Amino acid sequence: MTNFAIIGSGPMGLMAALELLKQGHKVDIYERDDRIGGMSADFDFDGLRIERYYHFICKTDYPLFKLLDEMKLSDRLHWTDTKMGYYYEGKLHKWGTPFALLGFPHLGLIDKVRYALHVMHTKGIKDWAALDKENARDWITRWIGPKAYKVMWEKAFALKFFEYQNKLSASWIGTRIKRVALSRRNLFNESMGYLDGGSAVLLERMAAEVKRLGGNILLGQPIDEVTSEGGKVTGIRTPGGHTACDKVVSTAPIQYVPRLVPGLPQAFADQVAAIENIPVACVILKLSQPVSENFWMNISDDRIAIPGLIEYSNLNPGRGPGEHIVYAPYYMPKTHPKWQWTNQQLIDEVISYLPMINPAFKPEWIRATHCHRYEFAQTICPPGFQDMLPPMKTPLEGFYMADTAYYYPEDRSINESLAVGTRLAEMASV
Repeated sequence: MTNFAIIGSGPMGLMAALELLKQGHKVDIYERDDRIGGMSADFDFDGLRIERYYHFICKTDYPLFKLLDEMKLSDRLHWTDTKMGYYYEGKLHKWGTPFALLGFPHLGLIDKVRYALHVMHTKGIKDWAALDKENARDWITRWIGPKAYKVMWEKAFALKFFEYQNKLSASWIGTRIKRVALSRRNLFNESMGYLDGGSAVLLERMAAEVKRLGGNILLGQPIDEVTSEGGKVTGIRTPGGHTACDKVVSTAPIQYVPRLVPGLPQAFADQVAAIENIPVACVILKLSQPVSENFWMNISDDRIAIPGLIEYSNLNPGRGPGEHIVYAPYYMPKTHPKWQWTNQQLIDEVISYLPMINPAFKPEWIRATHCHRYEFAQTICPPGFQDMLPPMKTPLEGFYMADTAYYYPEDRSINESLAVGTRLAEMASV
């Protein structure tokens, strides 16, 4: 029996713990926060329990479906035919269907055909190795043309990545196109899933199973250092003192790792430090009326400084009419002036956009507001990222690590957390 310490109680950490416990190992999970979940954690939003950052489920999320079945939660999974919109230069257009594409006035017929062919091609890609080396802008432009790239993609990349916008891997964006494209009931109906009760339902069931199998979850317990001697892990140091253990599995953002694990070779620590990540400030509004009929709305308008709105209640109706939830994410490097803004300034700016998108909007619709920030929300994945990513099994014997960067090239989702958590456990248990 091996004695494991796991850093982080998000879906990845919980999944790794479950797999290790099933093999008979001893597992303690250390969580800096006062609740489990990481980026999947929920909070009390004016009497409504809701996730700090939006999540949705796609038809291809097979590791998630397997776990829901094991946890006897499959009946909590519901599917909604969702709609997409594209707010472009002052007007909200329907999006996401062949008819919407044909009716979009800002692309010519040839551009529309090329756009559709690109999506169809990307849906069928199985090996992303070649596109890992390609630049996303160049790859998309080659398929759809420079004008269509400018209309459909340029603003989205600029508002999510700023100075990194032209340094992204094609495989990173390609998997996102594929995941959404395959989550359809048919050519005309996109279908997305959600859990009744939110991600907390699954996280709490996983945590209960961890405890049933003999594991411990220690909330409000940050790890200050992973200790080692002679190139081998000896334990962990917390504010409460030193605890011996055989192996440590970190699911915290890898940007913390060089400081947290001083026993790592310098060359490896430098490789970890080279992985860049940008934060998010996510504004959440509770409204008495919907802004639109869309779950997902992409935005390209010079007056609006967010890449889109996610009307979560158009996926998960929750309590029904009168309680409409909207997420508005600001992804930005810490170098961006708006990162220094207060939460209220960001909230006020999002509210100022709503009358542009829906002229019927009235301030009286606003029932509650909130803004959450997460320092390491989006890994920057440039061309060749697969070779840049340090191995999960580190040169320090007994120390293993992963975070959302290791979903690459896949999208950030609870499904990918579970898949990577399983891989971590397999590697660490050898």
